[in-house]
Amino acid sequence: MEFLRLLVNLRTPFLDALFGAITYLGDETLFMIVAMVFFWCVEKRKGYFLLFTGFCGTLINQFLKMLFCVPRPWLIDPSFPIVENARAAATGYSFPSGHTQNITGTFGGIARFTGRRWLRACAIAVVLLVAFSRMYLGVHTPLDVGVSLVIGTALVLLLWPLFRRADERPGILTGLFAALLLGTLAFVLYAELAPLPANAIPAFSEHGVKNAYTLLGVSAGLLLAHALDTRFIRFDPRAPFAGQLLKCVLGFALVMAVRAGLKAPLYALLGGHYAADAIRYFLMVLVGGVLWPLTFRFWSRLGRRSAERTSHPAA
Repeated sequence: MEFLRLLVNLRTPFLDALFGAITYLGDETLFMIVAMVFFWCVEKRKGYFLLFTGFCGTLINQFLKMLFCVPRPWLIDPSFPIVENARAAATGYSFPSGHTQNITGTFGGIARFTGRRWLRACAIAVVLLVAFSRMYLGVHTPLDVGVSLVIGTALVLLLWPLFRRADERPGILTGLFAALLLGTLAFVLYAELAPLPANAIPAFSEHGVKNAYTLLGVSAGLLLAHALDTRFIRFDPRAPFAGQLLKCVLGFALVMAVRAGLKAPLYALLGGHYAADAIRYFLMVLVGGVLWPLTFRFWSRLGRRSAERTSHPAA
């Protein structure tokens, strides 16, 4: 807390706005965009790596939150001021930092597999900036941020060698996705059945239960999507730039429409149970990993025709 109080003295309206914007780089939405761009347009193995590292890190992160039930800094010390524009996204327990976990898995993963030094340096800089922003805004302590950095970095370093061998041994990915599904099943059981510790905050613990079901849907979707792509789809991520742009923009809009559009109907159908989130995210992964890739040949042809018209305009 003493370090956070020192940072309070550095705050200005400009820095509040700057770090308030930077911190959103660790949000779930950016992670999904980056992972899907790699999965759809660059290389499936790298996309799978970013997705798996991100969701595996989130599983560990959410379990630790539920296990230790550490309150946010302003709850530890009610006199401590946070930057108010960060309060809305500071849901759940404080330890460890979810935003730091997300950005380390995403941009740390890019730094791990890229061979370009400038890109690696930029990726690491983004990780450190987001980590610092969580402390500057007053929503996490150095311990929260530091543990997430260690977990995320360890996952990136340990998992990439396995994914590098996936082309030669496809069963590796199946085993990893199956292990993730078993881990999320265990987390759902823990979240639902384990008694709350004496220091638990019911609203924060409830947020953890919701996340457990979300992770269950994601992990089940990844396992099925990988199996269907390996056996039947085998899509090619390569396409001319116009095709890549169209399939990313429209594909992400479709996935987000599934996430937003199914929320209210599924909650109404299931009486508000968080199983609605498991179904919703399961369908999101299937749309992004199975249904949308079925259209990639069309976008590739469209992109080639667009490129040909640009290079050979009508006389």
